[in-house]
Amino acid sequence: MKRVGLMGCGTVADYGHIPVLLNTPGLKLQAVFDPDPKRLKYVQEKFGLDHAFQDEAAFFASGLDAVTVTSPAPCHLANIQAASRAGKHVLCEKPLGMTEDECREMIDCTTRAGVMLFTGFDYRFSPAALQIRQWLRDGAIGELRSLRLIYIWNCHGKCQRNEQGVLVENARRRGRMDEGGPMVDCGVHQIDLARFWTGSEVQSWTTAGAWVDEYAAPDHMYLHMRHANGAHSMVEISYSYCHTCRQPVNIFTYDLIGTKGLIRYDRNAKILDMRNQDGVFTKPFAPEKNFAAMYEHFRDALEQGGSDVLPTGLDGLMAAKISREATDALMAQHRCGGN
Repeated sequence: MKRVGLMGCGTVADYGHIPVLLNTPGLKLQAVFDPDPKRLKYVQEKFGLDHAFQDEAAFFASGLDAVTVTSPAPCHLANIQAASRAGKHVLCEKPLGMTEDECREMIDCTTRAGVMLFTGFDYRFSPAALQIRQWLRDGAIGELRSLRLIYIWNCHGKCQRNEQGVLVENARRRGRMDEGGPMVDCGVHQIDLARFWTGSEVQSWTTAGAWVDEYAAPDHMYLHMRHANGAHSMVEISYSYCHTCRQPVNIFTYDLIGTKGLIRYDRNAKILDMRNQDGVFTKPFAPEKNFAAMYEHFRDALEQGGSDVLPTGLDGLMAAKISREATDALMAQHRCGGN
């Protein structure tokens, strides 16, 4: 039984990580840490946890084998540095870091400490993502030439009603925009999938975007990536799609175009199929996320001393680097009066 501590008791820990950790055979959620007493108390009471700490040293002294970092992205570097000093293996939520330099320091400090660092790209573990990879490996659509990966939504809306029923700005969406916007926050998943499915590094990229709302970062972005093998990936991502609508809609699709066919995934229509000269081949639909499989692989990595499946720190660095550079380029252009 491997004992895991969790750092950061926010929304993604509440709905994703903690429930899965509590139900993964071979793993025990030993302790949680958060400097915010209100969040810490809420999580401890909701899940009936025995060990909850505001003190970092006490947290690391609670008998841990590894740590999951689910704090806000600006806290990731400090959390991983602390885990490295304590000699704990790390699984870190996306985005791995705020900058390329932060990510490199995370990789360096865990390497120096002799501990493993993984990035929590749980989209890779969806049965849909794995089926797509299998079709590609089998050559079902010939050579993969083009990927269209689209996730446009409202990030829970511009405003929400507080406990008094008053309409106020959505703090979670504001936080994500202040940290870099949709490409930095969620687009890293699509960037990682493009590298995962093509098996090829990104050699160059171009980007475009729009400011529908009034933040420093663009809230609707397009990223075009050219891979070393000649494939092209396009990522479109938005936090302003229906952001002020009473009845919002969203679009989440993957289209992979090859020399001999097409693979389609549509979350809303619940479609996963492959089309080629032999016909249409449909597989059972699955959601895009899979925390459970990710933690099963994390358990295996802790038991075996490594993994050839889990996304590495380098995978996290590449996605963070591309998303941040693309966003920063647009912001610089915008400040100079460009579109």
